Amino acid sequence: MQPLYDAIGAARVFDLAQPYFPGMPHHPSHPPFLFGLVKQHGEYVGPAGNSSAADALALGSHVGTHIDALCHFSCGGKLFGGVEAASAQSCQQGFSAHAIDTVAPIVRRGVLLDVAGHAGVDALPADFEITPEHLEEIARAQGIGVERGDVVLLRTGWARYFHDAAKFVSEVRGPGPARAGAEWLSRRGVFAAGSDTLAFEKVPDAGMPVHVHLLVESGIHIIECLNLEELAAAGVWTFLLVAAPLKIRGATGAPVRRLAIVA
Repeated sequence: MQPLYDAIGAARVFDLAQPYFPGMPHHPSHPPFLFGLVKQHGEYVGPAGNSSAADALALGSHVGTHIDALCHFSCGGKLFGGVEAASAQSCQQGFSAHAIDTVAPIVRRGVLLDVAGHAGVDALPADFEITPEHLEEIARAQGIGVERGDVVLLRTGWARYFHDAAKFVSEVRGPGPARAGAEWLSRRGVFAAGSDTLAFEKVPDAGMPVHVHLLVESGIHIIECLNLEELAAAGVWTFLLVAAPLKIRGATGAPVRRLAIVA
């Protein structure tokens, strides 16, 4: 066990999560993040002068850095694996199939494909489609291959807009892959795909073809609102990705703190 501790102690850790704060960006179809200090120091003081403070928060399961459960999307009334969405869902209990509490802690190889860096820009324009050709070129330029079970993260540069909610949401417009790019990922058997944008795929597109292809047709999780700036600046393209979504029974997604660990 000691060699493992030694290796961890010598590793560099990158935090890929965005912060939560009142006024943070959120997709308009999901509720915002709410926060308040509900107990302040001094309201109750113990015999030794001790006092405590506490807060309350509320948020949607797809707000901030989060991962989508496979039950998040359906098509033709079916979830992944042909499960009938109507029979698997309940307002009180959530989902009995493919919910976020069924996702085990994630300890996998992560791969960063720096699309913005490859294009020579700080951030991709809102109407930029990430094509299979882009993904092939970037993987070749970075000297990496995408393998079965990987978690592939696409950097668009939009993490720099996260503290400007209007710019980050941009009326739900943003760069990302379309269906062809999603199929490039699914052919490689990735476990999950993610990006630093609000919706992962190129939006607007009312059909949400990437979400349908990955979540419903392929059983591949989607991660959104990552912060990939520090990782890209360090030129780290492959790493150990460690994460665990909140274990919310029946939920369609959950906040997740993602860490990239590099020996």
